[in-house]
Amino acid sequence: MFQLRCTVRNCNLDLKRQATSLVCSSGHHFDRAKEGYWSLIQPQDRKSVKAGDTDTAVLARHRWLERGHANELIEFLTPWASKAAACSATETPRILDLGCGEGSFGPALFGNNADGYCGIDLSKRAVRMAARGWPEATWVLANADRTLPIHDQSIDCTMSLFGRRPVSEISRIAKPNAMCLIAVPAEDDLIELREKTQKAGHRRSRWKTIVDEFSVAGFQFVKHQLWKQQMKLDREAINDALAMTYRAVRHSQHARLESVTAMQVTLAADVLLFQRSV
Repeated sequence: MFQLRCTVRNCNLDLKRQATSLVCSSGHHFDRAKEGYWSLIQPQDRKSVKAGDTDTAVLARHRWLERGHANELIEFLTPWASKAAACSATETPRILDLGCGEGSFGPALFGNNADGYCGIDLSKRAVRMAARGWPEATWVLANADRTLPIHDQSIDCTMSLFGRRPVSEISRIAKPNAMCLIAVPAEDDLIELREKTQKAGHRRSRWKTIVDEFSVAGFQFVKHQLWKQQMKLDREAINDALAMTYRAVRHSQHARLESVTAMQVTLAADVLLFQRSV
């Protein structure tokens, strides 16, 4: 399975598989959940009992993906993922998916590399769903904003699709020449929905800032491309879009959509590829 390290404070030793447990040489022990994931989270790693995305957001995103609303994005990302994974000198590249959510993107982009794939998320509901959907891969409940349960210079490809981007940790775990695939909402993503609910569609492009952050951390900027799609959403899809992106959370904003049964919206993402300097 994917090699992990102990998350007990100041330990960081290899975790070895023993039946349904992971154990380090210091005797720290982690049981495998019945759903198939590993909980490596420590008390200091979460600020609340229900850390990570809310169940409402996780389920909304799952329904969104089940409807096929991300199919064109996955098709667009496939050659990017293939290029990112091809940098490995081994037959089984080690791929880390930060903020993997309920696990739809992992098997869609790296389905032939279950042994080398690990998805990490802070939401227990999301990791449970991910592990059930692709049990051959490694799924971990952990906080990507803290120290990752991954050894230094051991990852061939890190992926963050609309999730966390702990640049210093990504730099620490990346092998020389390792790739990093990033996707963030573009400035006009769901702009029509934002204009309707907030009475203002604030456009904010963030990809150039991300380039600067990764450059400082020792990554070379390889490529940027804007992905965009127009889509008509019915009422249920509109509700899920609001829930999964934390938009229109106020009652007054929801009220502005009460009479809307369908809406044409823009889906847009900035996709970036980086490579770790030698």
